Amino acid sequence: MSAPYPAGEGEWPGRIMSGEMAEQPAMLRRILERGAPAIRETAERIAARNPRFVLLTARGTSDNAALYAKYLLEITLGLPCGLASMSTTTAYGAKPDLRDVLVITVSQSGGSPDLVASTKAAREAGAVTLAVTNNPDSPLAAVSEYHIDILAGPEKALPATKTYTASLLSLYLFVEGLRGGDGAAAGVLPDLAEEVLARKDEVRALASRYRFAERMVITSRGYGYPTAKEAALKLMETSYIPALSYSGADLLHGPLAMVDNISPVIAVVTDGRGGEALQPVLDRLRGRGADLFVVGPAAHVAAASAGFVLPTAGVAEEVQPVLEILPLQMLAYEVTIARGQDPDAPRALAKVTETR
Repeated sequence: MSAPYPAGEGEWPGRIMSGEMAEQPAMLRRILERGAPAIRETAERIAARNPRFVLLTARGTSDNAALYAKYLLEITLGLPCGLASMSTTTAYGAKPDLRDVLVITVSQSGGSPDLVASTKAAREAGAVTLAVTNNPDSPLAAVSEYHIDILAGPEKALPATKTYTASLLSLYLFVEGLRGGDGAAAGVLPDLAEEVLARKDEVRALASRYRFAERMVITSRGYGYPTAKEAALKLMETSYIPALSYSGADLLHGPLAMVDNISPVIAVVTDGRGGEALQPVLDRLRGRGADLFVVGPAAHVAAASAGFVLPTAGVAEEVQPVLEILPLQMLAYEVTIARGQDPDAPRALAKVTETR
């Protein structure tokens, strides 16, 4: 087992993203030790307001974290959730009735004008507003009634890595607080994340297999679906490989026709009900001769063309996404390096994207 991705000194392509990936185990410990009490207090105060519905608002990587929260809220609390369409407010001026609705806005920087404007409008429309950001001094935090600091520390690489896993863990602890849980299932994550990140040689070998891919398809179900979407985003923004993400169920409704034995298919197989629901999709993919790469339990990896075995034994299904994304962040990094590009500075992107 090799050392985890180093923080590194000096200038070399990908050194910032590499260092930020390496920070994730320590960051997860920091959230559990320092952030959890404040998150629980915020959750208890919001639970006392008895919201009847949840709207989640985000863009990009944060949108994938919000989708994870949607699964958590609907599965563990039975609370109806939706992903907000910000343009209905910011572009069309709609004024929905949001009394007794909890609006959760997830943003790394908390600075995008559409997020700030839609959250401000939601609060004026009667919503309980919560900002989940990496910047407690942001405009978004200022217009929200409640705020959760994800404690990721400064993130300088353009591809978000540690802020994504920090958002996942913070949202998990928040939902646990809403339902009066203790969040104990997350306690195993820092050590297991360290184990996963130490296996970079495995991922580098896989990257050499996929460095010339012209297209990738990424699929999952349940809690793993946000991971599939985030992995696709990471591959596209770093290596520029077109990566299409689908729920396993949606993949069978048409897109399966484009799957062949040339373009790789990455399947995120959560150890639990989501993985069980994905099994028929895996069978169909193998039947089509797909180059199937599995991230998940050993038995599923053994039945695939290639894969990465996750240490999921005894890990609650709802927290596995924090681990699932790590080898896929590493894959995006290694494929990009293998293609002679710098993952720290994808072309045409800025760290803070200001949409309206």
